[in-house]
Amino acid sequence: MRLSQKFTTPPGRDRKNWTEPPFWQLDHLRRTWETSSNGRERIENDFPGYVQHAYKTNGVIFSCILVRQLVFAEARFAWREISDGGRPGDLFGSPELGLLAKPWPTGTTGELLARMESDVSLAGNFYATTVDKAGRVGRAATGPGRRIVRMSPDRVTIVIGSESGDPDALDAQVIGFDYQPRDGEPVALLADEVSHYSPIPDPQARWRGMSWLSPVLEEIAADKAATLHKRRFFENGAVPSLVVTFDKDVQPERFERFRAAMDARHRGALNAYKTLFLGGGADAKTIGTDFQQLDLKGVQGHGETRIAAAAGVPPVIVGLSEGLAAATYSNYAQARRRFADGTIRPLWRMAAASLQTLILPPSELASLWYDDRDIPFLREDRRDVAEIQARQASTIRQLVDAGYEASTVVASVAAEDFSLLRHTGLFSVQLQRPNTTQPQGAPFEQEDL
Repeated sequence: MRLSQKFTTPPGRDRKNWTEPPFWQLDHLRRTWETSSNGRERIENDFPGYVQHAYKTNGVIFSCILVRQLVFAEARFAWREISDGGRPGDLFGSPELGLLAKPWPTGTTGELLARMESDVSLAGNFYATTVDKAGRVGRAATGPGRRIVRMSPDRVTIVIGSESGDPDALDAQVIGFDYQPRDGEPVALLADEVSHYSPIPDPQARWRGMSWLSPVLEEIAADKAATLHKRRFFENGAVPSLVVTFDKDVQPERFERFRAAMDARHRGALNAYKTLFLGGGADAKTIGTDFQQLDLKGVQGHGETRIAAAAGVPPVIVGLSEGLAAATYSNYAQARRRFADGTIRPLWRMAAASLQTLILPPSELASLWYDDRDIPFLREDRRDVAEIQARQASTIRQLVDAGYEASTVVASVAAEDFSLLRHTGLFSVQLQRPNTTQPQGAPFEQEDL
């Protein structure tokens, strides 16, 4: 089916729930939006299940997400202009950034980033759009009280369309997002009205993201099982399991009375280590293994490390047991740098690009970027930057003293491209006197030295 039919409001859907720009020229996209049955992508995992059974009930998962949140939420946003040579320029601000500085009446940039990280970790996707006091959403929200509103990832559907009518065709693209509130009619938004942040792509989808929890679900289950094992161990006496045997002639009633009495006196952590008295032909034997024999610490520690690896957080940063050894803890600085450079900075870059959908750049060459200059966690990185700048300053001084044009020296050092250098034709006073030119190949005389 080709996209040529004009859109008509479907039964049960009010046109006021659609956000329309002043000039609507995408009727064919709307037609695809309503008639496509498989041109949609939703998050694959059970978002409430991940929240309830992983984030809120597993200390390792909570700790990994918390560490990511606390560092990720420290950044600020600024504009960065790209020069004609393709090099990024200095950071600068503009009034448009106020929406990110105060995304909603009681919100801050840090809270916005924290919610972005939470949704991405648990659902693989973060969605947001803008609204104003008049109830307009998306591009139509231009009135007073304009703010950013988070869209629950499990209520958003990515709508895909193509000129050929096949959402799997090569010309397919995201044409919008369909948001289904808990109560009420769906709200449809165009692609340029929604900030979609999905740093980990799902290989089985074209535009949907994937939670980093998905590959380690078995590790999470094993960690919860180990925690339950410890709990049961203490609940049942804090000792290995016992088997009590009786003579074959013991009556069932007597057996039940003995079992009830033994559970009452010896079951539970508060009854641990009490002396066990047996009579009437009863015989107790120890079975199973204790924590030392099972090496529960090592087994559970390996699982925690695998979970932290999926989160992109070194165990020593989270405070996990395998990361707290003396030899490992001495490498905290390297672990911090790996976390910052390998996890957080790529996430900041992608988050800035996705949020730029919601605000208007001050110029065509400006793009939204993150400002990490005042983050305590990265303070040692600032020292490295200072050392690099000191070396660059020394290089600039040497090149200027050698007679190169100062403007080209700065540009070449910043671009790391010495082909940009231009020489003035003048040399340092150590080579010849000012305002004089030594003929090429002429020998130096004693009076010239």
